[in-house]
Amino acid sequence: MVIKVQNLVKRYNHITAVNDISFQVEESTIFGFLGPNGAGKTTTISILCTLLSPTSGNAYIAGYDCMKYPSEVRKSIGIVFQDSTLDKDLTGYENLVFHAYLYNVPKSNIKNRVNSVLNFVGLYERKDELVKKYSGGMKRRLEVARGLIHNPRVLFLDEPTLGLDPQSRANLWEFIIKLPEEQNVTIFMTTHYMEEAEVCNKIAIIDNGKIIASGSPDELKKIIGGDVVSIITKDNILARDQIERLLKLQVSEKGNELYMTCNQGETCIPELIRSLGDKVLSVKIQRPTLNDVFLKLTGKTIREEDLSESNSSKESVRVYKRRH
Repeated sequence: MVIKVQNLVKRYNHITAVNDISFQVEESTIFGFLGPNGAGKTTTISILCTLLSPTSGNAYIAGYDCMKYPSEVRKSIGIVFQDSTLDKDLTGYENLVFHAYLYNVPKSNIKNRVNSVLNFVGLYERKDELVKKYSGGMKRRLEVARGLIHNPRVLFLDEPTLGLDPQSRANLWEFIIKLPEEQNVTIFMTTHYMEEAEVCNKIAIIDNGKIIASGSPDELKKIIGGDVVSIITKDNILARDQIERLLKLQVSEKGNELYMTCNQGETCIPELIRSLGDKVLSVKIQRPTLNDVFLKLTGKTIREEDLSESNSSKESVRVYKRRH
């Protein structure tokens, strides 16, 4: 295991930011660390990156104790922060050379290494341009290249696509998903975009300082226990009562829609329409998504204002409308 966390606790006076969490990350995989603001993500990552000391517990990167051997840990990790830390008055090439010197990359290897990572992120042809002329997506790719310059064992990506347009996000992820195999690096990422977390080999969901679920995306979706069906009716109060009484389904309401989970949505929908008749205005079925899992476990979505775009790309959605 390239990352190992055991019974990690971090307290600030009377506030427990991280509450006895343990997890492991396998080498050359993509690990997602998900949680709402204030859940404990940043504190945990800060401990792993040797920026904070825990109150108790242990954390190891590449076999090195984060508290006892911080210098070795720092040599083993790369970091892409939420906010850009590039020098905009240097070229892309100069940014990487400067970073290579900071990380003591052997002088004889610097040129080849810089050119290699520039080629990998598709910026070699733009390497001599000032970073201030780069687009947002190009800057993010350059930051990924910078994080790889010293061949780290683990690359931390903190909201790597936050603020990027959809096309730039998609282009960046083309590079990120190749990293474990082509750069022999483990990815430890956080994101507020649930569809991005689908690429993870394993995910840990943290809330109020505790890990409340972990597993592959498919394993986590099984928590939902079936398909999510939502309906809009002429009278939601009456419809909810009929559904719960006749079909024995647990119904929740959000906005003007009623939501329920069915083992098989395709068989559930005809039963709903037969039971409610012309009260039904529309019916929608979708396979469980990671956002559904997160909502079920925490009672909230991850920063809902950032999810308006991702809501339009939820998987396997079909809408059935009844004409009147």
